[in-house]
Amino acid sequence: MLSFTVQSLDEAVMEEARQYINSLTKPPGSLGRLEDIAIQLAGMTGQIKPDITPGILVFAADHGVVAENVSASPQSVTREMAINMVEGGAGISVFGKMIGAAVDVYDVGMLQDVSSEKVIKKKVRMGTGNIVKECAMTVEEAWKTIEIGYEAAKQAIARDVRCLIVGELGIGNTTTSSAILSVLLDIDPQSVVGRGSGINDQQLQNKIEVCREAISHHQPKKHDAIDILSKIGGLDIAAMTGAMIAAAELRVPILLDGFICTVSACLAKLLAPGSEHYMLVSHQSVEPGHISASELLGKRALIGLDLRLGEGTGAAIAYPIVQAANVMVKNMATFDSANVSQN
Repeated sequence: MLSFTVQSLDEAVMEEARQYINSLTKPPGSLGRLEDIAIQLAGMTGQIKPDITPGILVFAADHGVVAENVSASPQSVTREMAINMVEGGAGISVFGKMIGAAVDVYDVGMLQDVSSEKVIKKKVRMGTGNIVKECAMTVEEAWKTIEIGYEAAKQAIARDVRCLIVGELGIGNTTTSSAILSVLLDIDPQSVVGRGSGINDQQLQNKIEVCREAISHHQPKKHDAIDILSKIGGLDIAAMTGAMIAAAELRVPILLDGFICTVSACLAKLLAPGSEHYMLVSHQSVEPGHISASELLGKRALIGLDLRLGEGTGAAIAYPIVQAANVMVKNMATFDSANVSQN
């Protein structure tokens, strides 16, 4: 069992960054949220001009709740997409290449093994239990999976990753995430359940009922992340949670993806208070629960492109915006250095 300590943002460096940004050759505030991002990055890293080299971790796992007809895709897609990812054909593969980020794919709980040596084998169990009928995993398995994600992030950061993107792969994980968020917000699942991979109206209503049934059956404790994960969680979700906590402890910015990733971030906040201050929400997913999950973190998305793919793709697509904020601070001239008059 891990214990976590997350430092507060460096307020002094944030103020230095704010003053420095105001000295750049532009009207104060004219670059809007880019200026806010740059100030946040300074507080996270303790540096006005930090390095933000991106790296991507994708955690793959299967969800037993798929047996309840909650997904438009068969469960075999999890394994097939893991292979597609490491072979360079998935969305996260091409967008990762676009931003110059390595993509590490971890099997933390797929039902089927993958022979490819490119997939990192850290399987905790062969998928989760069907949360309508049984616990997703044991408490020990929840902690073990968090630790795998935690160590994966530490290893990536040791390889000089300075902006962490985490993604997931697991058919059925929007159902699991919806159930988790319903517990965290203490609301009916109807408010947060969406169509995931593209289910029809009948499947959507079934998905809502499945979440209600799982919550009613297990009665997870809303302030206990491990209780939630073990009863109605996912192995991919637990691993992402651990990875985010490690990055926050090491003062590395975390660029969140969509709904599932942001729900994991809410669990990270529960386990390691203050970790949310090291997070940026990349995009606004079309999943209805994503706004609520972002608000729970006190965050607002950078872009809205009606994305719902997952994998970390939205974060990779939005990364150039964070990079732009960084380039602004690193490369723009000041009024003094450029001999430009200020009003």
